[in-house]
Amino acid sequence: MAEPTRPPSPTSQCRKLERSGNRSGFAQARAGRSGPLLKGKTVRLLFFAATACLAHDMWIEPASFSPAPGQVVGLKLRVGQDLLGDPIPRDPSLINQFVVEDAQGRKQVPGRNGSDPAGYIRASAAGMHVVGYRSNASPVELPAAQFNQYLKEEGLEGVIAERARKNLTGAAARELFSRCAKSLVLSGTPSPAQGDRTLGFTLELVAERNPYTLRAGEELPVRLTYENKPLEGALVVAMNRANPDEKVSARSGKDGRVKLRLPAAAKMWLVKAVHMVPAPAGSGAEWQSFWASLTFGPAQTAVKAD
Repeated sequence: MAEPTRPPSPTSQCRKLERSGNRSGFAQARAGRSGPLLKGKTVRLLFFAATACLAHDMWIEPASFSPAPGQVVGLKLRVGQDLLGDPIPRDPSLINQFVVEDAQGRKQVPGRNGSDPAGYIRASAAGMHVVGYRSNASPVELPAAQFNQYLKEEGLEGVIAERARKNLTGAAARELFSRCAKSLVLSGTPSPAQGDRTLGFTLELVAERNPYTLRAGEELPVRLTYENKPLEGALVVAMNRANPDEKVSARSGKDGRVKLRLPAAAKMWLVKAVHMVPAPAGSGAEWQSFWASLTFGPAQTAVKAD
C-alpha cells in the first residue's frame, strides 16, 4: 500500500513563496476561490504559507563571518524563525540588488541561478565587508486573522489602529512585501575604526559601532532608516542563535536609533525590523511592507587599538 502524500510544510511553502516573486499574485489567489488555477485546500495552504512566510524572518548567512584575507565565502539566503531557516536559492527575478561593499568600493555579488549558496564574495583584503540583498516586491493576500496576528507580532500597532479606524479589522489584506537584508563579514583583526556602511536600501539597519569589538553587556547602537531618513517608533529586535528565545528589543527614537545591550554569545546575531506603509496606487494592494535584517558573528577577543 502506497504511503499517503503529506501536505507541504509551512516552511517549505514559505520558501516557494519567496522564490515565486510576482508569479504568485493576488489574481492567482482569487482565481483559486472561483476559477481553475487554485481551489479549496490549495488556497488555504497558500494563505497559511504566506502567513508563515511573512511571520518568518529572512537573513544572509555567510559560510564564515571571519574569513582569512583572500578566502572565498559562500552567502546563503535563509528564511525561517528563531534563526532556524530554509534556503532561498538564487533567483534573478527576485533580486533587486545583491552587493558587497568594502574599502575598495561596491561590487555585485556573483552566483549561479538556482544555487544555494546564492552568491559568493572574496575577502580580498582585511577589513569589513558589508553584504546587502534587496528583493523585488512580492504580492500576497492574507485572511484577517493571520494578518492581524502578524501585525501584532511585528509591533505594527499603527497599521492595526488604521485598520480599526476604517472598520477593516475583520477584512482580508492584500500586501506587497520585500526584503532588505545585510550582513557584516570581517576579515582580520577587528578595530573600532571598522564599521557598517549605508547601502541605501528602502528600509535599512546600520550598526553604528563595530559589533566585533563589543564586550559582554555593552550596547550596540543601531540606526534604522526608511527612504534614507530616520524611522521613529519601529520595533527593533536582536536574537542570537545560541538562545533565540532571549530576545533584546527596543523602539527606535526620533533619530531612528536604538541601543541594544547584547549579552556574550558564541554564535550568529540577527537584528531585524519591519515597516509597513500604504501601497502605491494601482498596485492592487492595500499595504506594502519592508523587512530589514542585519547579521554578524560573535565578538572577537582580540581587538586592534586605533
